[in-house]
Amino acid sequence: MGTNSFLKVLPEMVTFVRVAELGSFSAAADLLGMTPSAASRQVKRLEKEIGVQLLQRTTRQLRLTEPGAEAFARCRELVLAAQGAMEIGQQFAAGPSGLVRISAPKAFARRVLHAHVLEFLRRYRDVDVQLIVADRDVDPIREGVDLVVRLTTKPPEGLVARRLMPVAHILCASPRYLAAHGPIEHPRDLAAHSCLSLGEHERDNHWRFGREEGGKNKEEEDEEAEVIVRGRYVSNHSEVRLEGALADLGVAVVPAFVAQQALDAGSLVRVLPGWEYRGNYRGHAYILYPPNRFMAPKCRALVDHLVSALSASSAGRAQPPAGS
Repeated sequence: MGTNSFLKVLPEMVTFVRVAELGSFSAAADLLGMTPSAASRQVKRLEKEIGVQLLQRTTRQLRLTEPGAEAFARCRELVLAAQGAMEIGQQFAAGPSGLVRISAPKAFARRVLHAHVLEFLRRYRDVDVQLIVADRDVDPIREGVDLVVRLTTKPPEGLVARRLMPVAHILCASPRYLAAHGPIEHPRDLAAHSCLSLGEHERDNHWRFGREEGGKNKEEEDEEAEVIVRGRYVSNHSEVRLEGALADLGVAVVPAFVAQQALDAGSLVRVLPGWEYRGNYRGHAYILYPPNRFMAPKCRALVDHLVSALSASSAGRAQPPAGS
């Protein structure tokens, strides 16, 4: 290929990147405003110019070949650079502007993210935000979302991950429930109580605990416990379990950020505060986005705002670094 011959296949490179990202000629064609057959012809032209097969096509799926994966990485960098060039005006304008699309799980979006997005909108008058609430793993590349908040122990490969805050699961119950059913001083006491668990997996009613740091001695700090719990209400949504606890149905395990307002109001109290709940859902809240050296100022501003605000708020409120 001649020195400047790549110029004639730049549109084909863009189409190839979108097809590879979306895994579909039809989806890429819809995004680019062309027909699926036109998208397919463009990718074939690019394969002919490069001299290798880039995609393996089957009736069910598209998959990058080994040289296709290498070409995708380079073509995608080119597309991102072009997008960055188109956004240079924003960098020299008075400030960030435009629409940012961000997704987050329902409870985290409502109880944590929402207030900080409102503050961001007050601060950045030229930026609009679309908050997409979804209790599933949103793919920012395939779904055209700028930023994704995910609660996990291990951020996915291929995306930039910035840590927002630790998210701990805690036990809580209403004062009325505890007054009627007696105190809980050790995890083994939970076996005699009604407990609201997740119910997603077979062992979700096996609650494991370890002593939090600061025990009276080393032996106490190393103490662990496991108890099989039962209860009248089981739900895989944290806000449902919270409302069950508020209705005096028993001891609920919920993320600390879900329970915080009720704890502050005194309508719920922390159960076993000296113990760390060690369930399957341990981790941090991360904000994720595709790697891009030319990140739009509007996105960078929101990321920096959330990282700063949530790291400061989590530092100011002690909570054990576990659960999500």
